[in-house]
Amino acid sequence: MSTMFRNLCRSSPWKWQSLRFEYWDEPFSDVPDPSAPLVRAWLRRPGALRLETADRFVLHSTTGINDSKDGLYVSATRKSWLLPPHLVAPVYDDGGLVRRRPEAAYGEPGFGNGRFSAALDPVELAGNAPVPIEFPGTNAVEIDAVSRVDHDGRPALEAIVTPSASYRSAYPAASLCLPGSNRVRIDLETGVCVATRSLEAAAPNHGHWIRILAVDEYMLDDLFVAESMNLTDVRRHISWDIRT
Repeated sequence: MSTMFRNLCRSSPWKWQSLRFEYWDEPFSDVPDPSAPLVRAWLRRPGALRLETADRFVLHSTTGINDSKDGLYVSATRKSWLLPPHLVAPVYDDGGLVRRRPEAAYGEPGFGNGRFSAALDPVELAGNAPVPIEFPGTNAVEIDAVSRVDHDGRPALEAIVTPSASYRSAYPAASLCLPGSNRVRIDLETGVCVATRSLEAAAPNHGHWIRILAVDEYMLDDLFVAESMNLTDVRRHISWDIRT
């Protein structure tokens, strides 16, 4: 089960392209406190993000999603030419999870601290590939007590993880795990880290909670751009009045 947990942590870039969810920057034991502040998010890969408060006040929107990228390529580095993850093929295990990640243009849009982005692609808990069997101590985290759980009506894997000396957070100021024991949940369908909580007495409030509302939902550019492009939402029926 620990191998499955690690492979699931590597799989997020190939499991979804758009996600609608609610985010709390604090941990909970079972369900979020109704009075706790939350952020509602719409995310479409690559790079499009809209955030609102519970009262529908827009906090953030990536309005430049259709801007030209010519400046990026003119000042090109090798990284400029990397393909998005969904356009390259990883090495899968027998269960369809990612065992080894290829080089690609990884990175999720974020807001506030880095935990938001890290949770969407929690590869820091597993590394890009399995460590050599001769050096099991070089795993990023030690994994114990893996179990299947229900998280807000969705199946997830939960484990107690302890960072090792090899653990490197993508966002050190807001890592998914603190030293010591941490409870971590990974959504089975998306590979998103939907909950973390430090089990150490020194940091009881370190963690987060994500409630996934929709996966691969159709999202118009109008959600993200500064001015509406007046596009038609093809999911909605268009009525035609016929004169008789």
